[in-house]
Amino acid sequence: MIRECEAHGYYRNETCPECGERGKFIMSEEEMKNLGKTTAGILRHFPDKYGLDMDDRGWVDLEHYIKALRNRQKRFHWLRRYHMEALVATDPKGRYQVEEGYIRATYAHSVEVELDHPTEGIPDILYFPTTEKESELLLEGGIKASDRTYVHLSETYESAVGAGVVRTENPVILEVDASSALEDGENIMKAGISVYIAKEVKPEYLTLSEKQPDEEEIAGYTEETKKREDRAKRG
Repeated sequence: MIRECEAHGYYRNETCPECGERGKFIMSEEEMKNLGKTTAGILRHFPDKYGLDMDDRGWVDLEHYIKALRNRQKRFHWLRRYHMEALVATDPKGRYQVEEGYIRATYAHSVEVELDHPTEGIPDILYFPTTEKESELLLEGGIKASDRTYVHLSETYESAVGAGVVRTENPVILEVDASSALEDGENIMKAGISVYIAKEVKPEYLTLSEKQPDEEEIAGYTEETKKREDRAKRG
């Protein structure tokens, strides 16, 4: 659930992680889950279905978004601006932004957008999960966006494995020489808490990571994924 502490703002828990106070109730776990899933879908994939005008940077008017959601889905009749601000402020992956009355998804778009995220402080090495079969093709031809507008890269080996087990039982991890890519004028942006994006990654910046997940490591991530899914189903 989401609550609000008078001193420390919004948080996802029963009590404030900063002071331990039980803050004001904002949203239940089920409301938060439904709102987050719906918001990601609309802002990433189908704003037109809700009659929303999205600019080329992915922004839509927040008040228009709230009205559209309330009108189209009666289960969100309670939705107000502070609910959206709370969802965005507490999202653990930084999937959304709210600025000056506008909202957007920060990554994973299938609609055409030209994002303008920060390009400073990019790690020297980033990671990309794939399959054993695809890894050979990517090492030879590079990574290009397929069902999304941008290629999504992970900040750490661990987060790449976590993302990989969602796609395949035995992920293979590639390393991206982001430092060399940036020196050569390639553009890489930070789009979420630990997500980085690029239009493409050329093969000269890719290598097979020396460290690859073993069966025990994969099983641990798979079990954690199942636990999250079970929690979501229970609401």
